[in-house]
Amino acid sequence: MNKLDRRNFLRKTSLAGAAVSMGPMVSHGAELYSERALSHKYMGDFAAPKLETVRAAFIGVGNRGPGHLKFFAELPGTEVVAISDLYEDKAKKWGAEAEKIGGGKRHKNIALYHGDENKWRTMLQEVKPDVVFVITNWKNHAPMVIEAMKSGAHAFVEVPIALTLEEMWAIVDTSEQTGKHCMMMENVNYNRDELMFLNMCRQGVIGEPLHAEASYIHELRGQMEEQERGTGSWRTPHYAHRDGNLYPTHGLGPVAQYLNLARKDDTFATMVSFSTPSLGRKLYAEKNYPADHKWNQLDYKGGDLNTSIIKTNLGRTIMVQWDETSPRPYSRHNLIQGTKGILAGFPTRVALEGGIEGVTENHHQWAQGEQLDALYEKYDHPLYKRLNEAAKGSGHGGMDGIMMYRIVECLQKGIPLDQNVYEGCFWSAVSPLSERSVAQGGAPQAFPDFTRGNWKNTAPLQIIA
Repeated sequence: MNKLDRRNFLRKTSLAGAAVSMGPMVSHGAELYSERALSHKYMGDFAAPKLETVRAAFIGVGNRGPGHLKFFAELPGTEVVAISDLYEDKAKKWGAEAEKIGGGKRHKNIALYHGDENKWRTMLQEVKPDVVFVITNWKNHAPMVIEAMKSGAHAFVEVPIALTLEEMWAIVDTSEQTGKHCMMMENVNYNRDELMFLNMCRQGVIGEPLHAEASYIHELRGQMEEQERGTGSWRTPHYAHRDGNLYPTHGLGPVAQYLNLARKDDTFATMVSFSTPSLGRKLYAEKNYPADHKWNQLDYKGGDLNTSIIKTNLGRTIMVQWDETSPRPYSRHNLIQGTKGILAGFPTRVALEGGIEGVTENHHQWAQGEQLDALYEKYDHPLYKRLNEAAKGSGHGGMDGIMMYRIVECLQKGIPLDQNVYEGCFWSAVSPLSERSVAQGGAPQAFPDFTRGNWKNTAPLQIIA
């Protein structure tokens, strides 16, 4: 923080400073105090040796996997060397598609593994890829990325990075021990508005950041129709048995980087969490399925909407919400409030003290719609300007493509990734911590410091051209 008096700020926010020392006030476990051996390498600013050609294996080509595979295969200096999926038809289909993309020259002799839940382990040992993309159900994320790193590969995994704090510590330890990247692929950090807000925050347009809001509001009850294959087949039981924020990173990832959390200026301290009653999924199942259907045999305990409040080390706050059940429009919220103004999403709006020249007179008026054209012209992130055209046609309006392009670019140039292993763990830790807080009536939960204090020496994410 540039102009804020850190000492006075911390004195005024005593809860943040007392979070660990005042044990009875904040719930925590032994996983908070794990110590890194001196031989381990800190991965916050880690840059791996350059890879002229990035040889990749993909685990999971059912839902998100094909999109990642296709865009990766289209990039120069890449080679798809192996695909593993539980289902033979999926593995064969996308192996053939990859070969077509390479014209039968670049992606050829792709090793296919299928038919057994442990075939991916055989793949790692036989193929020895440079990188492994893990696009599977949540429970497999941690074991797969850990084994990938141990086999000598960099690991890239869909969100969340893991389900438990113990798994997150194991991922951190393995990454440090092996000197291999493990990046959670938070694609929303590469969306146009999120990139522009990051650029505006770095330029001090809203002054000193004070508060952020983030969410994942996405009505997905229709996934319950996916009963044998597909997301709903394994995700629905999570909704029934777990009560907390089960999917925090799409909203939290971008605002955490606006605030430089776990990077030099500030980090996560404590969190409280509350859930509404669990009603929507049960009602939906009763309405749409027979009484003896498996979805009507579940005891739905997870609240329809969860609200969590994070307090940072400097006393700043973040509200994080999650709701995949209620009938309402999609939103990630995406809000950052500073001492000079506010940036907000869904719909995109900006209000600045003194107004925006030629657009608004003061901060009591939003600039929105076509009024934002001048702001996009002035503050669009240079990364978006450079890669937007190339990423068109990739998933989620191009953000998936920009993310994959950056992954490959960083590996080929031997430079640090845009998201490090600790950020993936901090953002994902909201899920188990929220479950604990809800179970304890909203009791504050302390975040583990996955960096063991090294966040203070980790450079903020730069505005990459």
